[in-house]
Amino acid sequence: MKLTESQSDRAVGAIVGTAVADALGAHYEFDSARLGADESAQMLGGGLGPFAPGEWTDDTTMAWCILDVAAGGLDLRTQEGLTAVARNFRTWAESDPKDIGNQTARVLNNAGPAPTAGQLQQVSEELHETTGHTGGNGSLMRTAPVPLRYLGDRPAVAEAAAAVSALTHWDEHARSGCVLWSLAIEHAVMHGELDVRSGLSHLSPAEATFWTEKLDEAETAPPATFNPNGWVVTALQAAWSSIAQTPVPEADPASHYVDALDTAIRIGNDTDTVAAIAGGLLGARWGATAIPAEWRKLSHGYPGIPGDSLATLALDTVAAGRR
Repeated sequence: MKLTESQSDRAVGAIVGTAVADALGAHYEFDSARLGADESAQMLGGGLGPFAPGEWTDDTTMAWCILDVAAGGLDLRTQEGLTAVARNFRTWAESDPKDIGNQTARVLNNAGPAPTAGQLQQVSEELHETTGHTGGNGSLMRTAPVPLRYLGDRPAVAEAAAAVSALTHWDEHARSGCVLWSLAIEHAVMHGELDVRSGLSHLSPAEATFWTEKLDEAETAPPATFNPNGWVVTALQAAWSSIAQTPVPEADPASHYVDALDTAIRIGNDTDTVAAIAGGLLGARWGATAIPAEWRKLSHGYPGIPGDSLATLALDTVAAGRR
């Protein structure tokens, strides 16, 4: 089945929406600056990198590592596809990145050069068994490319999302959070709706109950509740709270993309990551055309590409899933 023009726009929006939101949130990360109640976020760069205006951080870089593989036609559920992702991760980690998550760095360092998927997953699992703490937000932030490879095949989305998460984040909540968010993106691209609960049936009963309670909290508690948000659970709650509790303007519904990102960044703490997570789903709902043109023009980052290259890769990934 060929995508409609609107669906294609939303597929591109999932990726470009992640990258732009990531770069937007970078200036405010870990209270480098705070966004006031009456302020709108600006594409200023800086942050922990420091990053140039429009430059994405590790969130989108790791998403590119997945997108690059999926666009090339490999199946992210296979050892071949997962190994290609693992090696993209490792190549980036060896490039002296401006920013890399502690857990991700530890797994990649312990796995050594040119790791296979099996080697990386083994290190990830062993780290979880040793520490019990592998539930950071680092796999959720990069999950937006996964569903584009399997649009219309929701069990495949769920399987791939869990497998890609497990490369570095073995924790069950991390894996199920990626499944839930990836399925929400798939649903938004295909149907033009925001429904994060659409993926609950693809989780274990225990995880479905857990996430139902967490989503209820996200929809009722003030967004500021979800700070700090380095844990995958509070990161997802912060992103969904920002989306669900920001009104959709009647006159210009697509401006919800910008308005909800302001809410996400205003929460504080890991602002680039919460914004990137939210931006992927917002872009999948409202499309790339909802993203301000000046932000898209500034968008760039590892591996030295402009944001428009992500749009091309997004469409290539969709096409690969339909061969």
